[in-house]
Amino acid sequence: MSNARKPVIGVISCTRTVEGEDAYIVKTRYVDAVARYADAVPVICPVVETLDDARAMVDRLDGILLTGSNSNIESVRYGAIAGRGPFDPTRDWLSAMLIEAAMDVGKPVFGICRGLQEINVALGGTLVDQRDGLDQPYLAHHAADGVTLDEMFAHGHKARLVAGTPMASIVGSPDIAINSVHYQAIGTLGAGLMVNARADDGVVEAVSSSDRNTPILAVQWHPEWRPAERPHDLAFWRAIGDMARAQAAR
Repeated sequence: MSNARKPVIGVISCTRTVEGEDAYIVKTRYVDAVARYADAVPVICPVVETLDDARAMVDRLDGILLTGSNSNIESVRYGAIAGRGPFDPTRDWLSAMLIEAAMDVGKPVFGICRGLQEINVALGGTLVDQRDGLDQPYLAHHAADGVTLDEMFAHGHKARLVAGTPMASIVGSPDIAINSVHYQAIGTLGAGLMVNARADDGVVEAVSSSDRNTPILAVQWHPEWRPAERPHDLAFWRAIGDMARAQAAR
């Protein structure tokens, strides 16, 4: 490890009711993964009211991590008539502003699960709900209801990396076994994104930016869940740390 300044990565928060009032929260496994496996300093980002405030926040960071969440993105944000909750409109607002602010200055944007979907929507893409009986036969991308966390994150399938993409280079293998804990998935790909990995049913499992001046790396699975057990997830976190360090060095 070099003597360069340790990078600071902003971790988006969700809004939940705690003890009868609104609270900005993030699950500790995301924050801990940034510190332990990306070797960066995590800072939790609360909701701000304006894009200028989001820009002021991003100016002081070396990257943004958009985490997974129990909530879905409101369908109005990607042009759909109806969608399934639970929703978190303040999280939708915050993610859109952080993505815009980071992209305006070329700072890295990282996404996990909902975070991948937020990036796709921010760039004009759409989402589909895999429970809506679409013609395409989807894999089961979520465990059955009522299972433990261990059982939920043990559910998964294989993903195939697209040769020549950043994730393929990071992982170093054409196929990986991933956990799968989501109902929504990318429908139409957002402008400026390229697919890095797909499941056997075609669901997009990883994306990056096609513009080298706009560093984006996002996955649909959950690399923050016990990453020490999976080399490709450790590699993902190392890549996040390296990208943030490169930004800090500038």
